[in-house]
Amino acid sequence: MNQAIRHSWIAAVAMFALIFGAISYVQVVGAEELKANPLNSRTLLQNFCNDRGAIIVGGTPIAQSVPGSESCKFQRTYTQPELYAGITGFFSKNFGVTGLEKGMNEQMEGTSDQLFLDRVGQLFLGNQPKGASVELTLDPAIQKLAYDLIPDGQRGSIVVTNPKTGGIIAMVSKPSYDPNLVATQDEAAAEANINELNKVPGINLNQNVSGPTGALLAPGSVFKLVDTAAALSSGKYNKDSVLPNPAELSFPGIEYRLPNYAGGNCYTQDTASFAFALQQSCNTPFASIARDLGRDAIAQQADKFGFGQEMGDQLKLDYDTREFPDDLDAPGLAQSAIGQRDVRATPLQVALMTSAIANGGVQMKPNLIKTLRAPDLRIIDEPKPEVLRTSTTPEISRQITEWMTSVVSNGIARGAAVPGVQVAGKTGTAELGTDGLNNSWFTGFAPANDPQVAVTIVMQDVDITTGAQLTSPNAKKIFEAVLNK
Repeated sequence: MNQAIRHSWIAAVAMFALIFGAISYVQVVGAEELKANPLNSRTLLQNFCNDRGAIIVGGTPIAQSVPGSESCKFQRTYTQPELYAGITGFFSKNFGVTGLEKGMNEQMEGTSDQLFLDRVGQLFLGNQPKGASVELTLDPAIQKLAYDLIPDGQRGSIVVTNPKTGGIIAMVSKPSYDPNLVATQDEAAAEANINELNKVPGINLNQNVSGPTGALLAPGSVFKLVDTAAALSSGKYNKDSVLPNPAELSFPGIEYRLPNYAGGNCYTQDTASFAFALQQSCNTPFASIARDLGRDAIAQQADKFGFGQEMGDQLKLDYDTREFPDDLDAPGLAQSAIGQRDVRATPLQVALMTSAIANGGVQMKPNLIKTLRAPDLRIIDEPKPEVLRTSTTPEISRQITEWMTSVVSNGIARGAAVPGVQVAGKTGTAELGTDGLNNSWFTGFAPANDPQVAVTIVMQDVDITTGAQLTSPNAKKIFEAVLNK
């Protein structure tokens, strides 16, 4: 009998410990993870009808809560919705929260620690607590210009930043959508709307894999900047190095040959300087560098530029990452070194790489938030520029800048040239293997000797001629608009 009681007591203690442990985990260890789980709609439903803080650009709300119905006091609405949808995301009763609405959710719903005293004061007065408003770093004129530079029906993204601070000046993509269609309280209409939107090529609201922060794209020849930094960092190459530049690069034992870029003047000489190889975007010199240095050297430099790495805790937008591929054979390494094969990056990641070169090798944390204001309009947070990582040395960044400047003044990025301003740039063409279509890139900054603005543009599924028309010349327009303000 005593043994049975003892066993029962042990079982009871074990069950109590299990229950206590589970409760402790839910309330302490896993609280944030469970709260952030997209399947957990309890918090969203609890706060859906509250007076949520606004998202503001240039003094004008682009997302705000307006008086709703008797059953739901406030309704989330978006102005200029397509222009800002890639940043705001949506706040939906049926489909959750995305974009900045998700990243700054606690602040805008008024539940963050920064608003504790405000909540106490409102509850003491018997009022429903209000959320904080978020003022963005975006310049509305540059945002509109960048959006209009992507033709309707064209898939593409543009990111404009201040490389010295990490501040995002503009960030747009097409196709876009109207978040009001998803934020509606009409559940049937919201479901029908999101189903129709997800049928549009380039839009996936269920997974949020489009736009500057979510679209993983082959970077093409802009990745040659990674190769160049890796080469100079290795000590095996310097500014006077002569690079092999055969028309095709062959590999022992296999028939595959990697050709040079056909759109420039790469075929005119068998060897090349770094300046010439970047100006004409020759493939074989950089494939040869990767073969010489090995996969790890290229991968480590890519990591330092932010490929496959986090972008900091302030910009809490949804995005995926992709590291430099593993298990590459010789042709695979050569193809990866020119931004093809399985190499992928988001437009924002390419923008951060370029900004690091512009900023003396130091990559700043990308920042969208100018100020966070309490309901009484006092500033409760004003993020300061913050270093994210060191990507390369000042000496190497200066040398790459010099070569990028020659790409614009004497190379295939002449369309980005601004009279009276020294512009540094690099183009990229990533072949997609479908009917001669490509991802066409431009990334660069200006002025080269004192960078104030960095621009990254990608146009998807275009032929070479269309890509050339929509990248470098559009970068010129953005450079001029920002520098003339």
